Amino acid sequence: MAFDVAADAYDRFMGRYSVPLASELLEALGVEPSDRVLDVGCGPGVLTRRLVELLGPAQVAAVDPSTPFVGAARERLPGVDIRQSPAEELPFADDSFDAALAQLVVPFMADPAAGIAQMRRVTRPGGAVAATAWNHAADGTGPLSPFWRAVSAADPGAYDESDLLGQREGDLVTLFRDAGLADVRQLTLTIEVTHGTFEEWWEPYTWGVGPAGDHVAGLDDAGRQRLHDRARELLGDGPITIVGNAWCAVGRA
Repeated sequence: MAFDVAADAYDRFMGRYSVPLASELLEALGVEPSDRVLDVGCGPGVLTRRLVELLGPAQVAAVDPSTPFVGAARERLPGVDIRQSPAEELPFADDSFDAALAQLVVPFMADPAAGIAQMRRVTRPGGAVAATAWNHAADGTGPLSPFWRAVSAADPGAYDESDLLGQREGDLVTLFRDAGLADVRQLTLTIEVTHGTFEEWWEPYTWGVGPAGDHVAGLDDAGRQRLHDRARELLGDGPITIVGNAWCAVGRA
């Protein structure tokens, strides 16, 4: 999966949607000023930054397996304990945090069940564990769903993200309950982003980020132009307003 990319590319591809999602997540959770919180799969630091704004750098820790993302997050957020690590092997002691959060990460964990179990382990009894994932099921309403619909129209039967665990209704809840979390509930978080032009919307898909970037990178010139044109037929010249929904599961350790 293409996440060993420059942080700026990720920011302009997914950051345009994950920044407002981070605010929605923290508003739903009601993080307390005294909480110590872990951001699992922090990427270049979108959710981590919002946590630092609320809590201060000493109260925040973060992990990510991507070398360029960890480097960017450390540069952007001095004073935060940011470590290179997969979710399945969190380098912290039991009960180290009041909350552990994973924004848009579960579908890309090598072992989602192990990742959620680790989040539970490092969270104190009664503390919150939460995760989000875009609704990218086959009939999904995530912010990348218009792109995947264009892919389907241009190349019927092509791979999309709909089979990744966590992106269907109930997936995250099942993972949380299987990990032994209590009081598990599902929320739907919604973001809205307007792109001034079609090209502003399209260009970040050509930068090789994530499954969508993998798909575009694997096309020849004719295939890429066909997808570009099909997407433009579906979305128009702009402005383009993207309304995206994310599943959110919240439980207690």
